[in-house]
Amino acid sequence: MPTFKHEKRYCVSLAINYERVRMSNNHHIIKSVQAALENEQRINLHRHPLIIRYEDEVLTLEGEVQDIAAKKLSMELAIAVPGVTGIVDRLHVTPAVKIGDGAILTAVRDVLLQEPALRDCAVRVRNKGKVETIRETAAPNSGVIELSVTDGIVLLDDHVPSLAKKRLAGVLAWWVPGSRDVINGMAVEPPEEDNDEEMLNAVRLVLARDPFVNADQIRVSTKHSVVTLEGLVINNVQRRAAENDAWFVFGVDKVVNNLKVQE
Repeated sequence: MPTFKHEKRYCVSLAINYERVRMSNNHHIIKSVQAALENEQRINLHRHPLIIRYEDEVLTLEGEVQDIAAKKLSMELAIAVPGVTGIVDRLHVTPAVKIGDGAILTAVRDVLLQEPALRDCAVRVRNKGKVETIRETAAPNSGVIELSVTDGIVLLDDHVPSLAKKRLAGVLAWWVPGSRDVINGMAVEPPEEDNDEEMLNAVRLVLARDPFVNADQIRVSTKHSVVTLEGLVINNVQRRAAENDAWFVFGVDKVVNNLKVQE
């Protein structure tokens, strides 16, 4: 009959074996995620290596990627790996130019103030723990946009009266040079039901606003938060820019880029 000492050793052995199995499974899932990312040509792990961690069925992705498409695709591919039920997003985009938080804050503030579609919204700036009101609301229930920047990450907070304004403000912040990420935390008040037509209009508006994209030659369709781009562009730079614009739009889960480059 086994003694208490033997039972204790047996329990310890089981715990060690369980930990080995768990670590092996974690390693397998991390390898599977890494393989999925390496097979996507728009993700360059050699130039932009990522830190990948897995614990309790939650995967953490951390590091800098080349653009918004790589960021969103990384999360899409990772969540599709069996065993991954959640993702902690710590991915940021490598900015085209590196500038300080103060300059980014000023630039985002200015584009929000200058945007005609947002002229009724109040604009507030949170900087070093202090909140400054830059513009008051033009009318009741017209919305308040509170802006802050930390380490190149733009946070949009408070509320706006429509999904269209929420999406437009987010894209404008993404377009500011130096932005590494945009967290669009603004509520829509009163709440608004999202739909394919709403998202379609938002993507079309963004493409039309981008001076580096010829929106007249791009056809857009949306279905269940998936945006499909078709048509002709003059080069691969414009093709990538159009895809990034679609990814910038809040709520877009996937972009299918069927744009062709003119011969």
